[in-house]
Amino acid sequence: MKLLVTGGAGFIGSAFVRLALGTQPGVEVCVLDKLTYAGNLENLEPVAGDPRYRFVRGDICDAETVRRVFEEFQPDAVVHFAAESHVDRSILEPDPVFETNLRGTYTLLEAARARPVGRFLHVSTDEVYGSIEPPAEADEAFPLRPSSPYSASKAGSDLLALSYHTTYGVPVTVTRASNNYGPYQFPEKLIPLMIANALADEPLPVYGDGLHVRDWLYVDDHCRALLALLERGRAGEIYNIGGNCSLPNIEVVRRILAATGKPESLIQHVKDRPGHDRRYALDSAKIRAHTGWRPEVDFETGLAETIRWYQEHEDWVRRVQTGEYRDYYQRNYGGR
Repeated sequence: MKLLVTGGAGFIGSAFVRLALGTQPGVEVCVLDKLTYAGNLENLEPVAGDPRYRFVRGDICDAETVRRVFEEFQPDAVVHFAAESHVDRSILEPDPVFETNLRGTYTLLEAARARPVGRFLHVSTDEVYGSIEPPAEADEAFPLRPSSPYSASKAGSDLLALSYHTTYGVPVTVTRASNNYGPYQFPEKLIPLMIANALADEPLPVYGDGLHVRDWLYVDDHCRALLALLERGRAGEIYNIGGNCSLPNIEVVRRILAATGKPESLIQHVKDRPGHDRRYALDSAKIRAHTGWRPEVDFETGLAETIRWYQEHEDWVRRVQTGEYRDYYQRNYGGR
């Protein structure tokens, strides 16, 4: 199978590429990534020498680039990760999330309509359901109540993708995952930010009272779910992918401090962000029934592995924090 992976230099996309090439002997992968601030080719260094892997630097909003990639690579399936995915950034500057998440998705769907593929996995988020009162959990028919420009753009792109299945027969499958964590995550999201700050003995900023609840999913478990859906998922369907591990943010922060041997006095409560959803919760029964997938990595094990990775890759964290990682493309591709 030839997979076109958009946003494959990002956190989840690169984990998917590493897992696919590491476990699927018959797979070829073409990564299409614009290399915006969160796209880091260092994330793909472990597979850089694999002859089944290729990289194209390009914008999914650029119809000509997308058309050329489809014609030259001729993918059997598209796994669409590429997105502006940070809520705070979307609040400060909404325009990029709608450009990338809506127009970019539209451009890819048009290409898949013109040059048909066997599967189009549209990777989305549990944030489209908005804040959920306990004890309810969102199944795939739960109403969409996005609270931020980011989640609204993802809800819109979900519906756009599904409309291309209904109208044009593009074999779209939409996935909605809970909060991912693991190695290589850009240190602006909660877990990598708190780990990096704890290791540097810097304050750990926690929004509001810290009682916002999230379901945590180890990134490789998410990627295993996507591989299962490529094989056994159904076109035109939505699948929730949850980790079955709901915790308040403050509890996650305290566990990080305990694991790194740092004092809780480093916790610094800061003003809450606008429209901050109180609780996310997913019902993942459907994907279990259709594919047999279930998460394999419990939170204690996954968090310990994630902390260990950041401890062993302080240079990676420093390059990301200083922006030096952006020089990687020029160093490795500039003369080619």
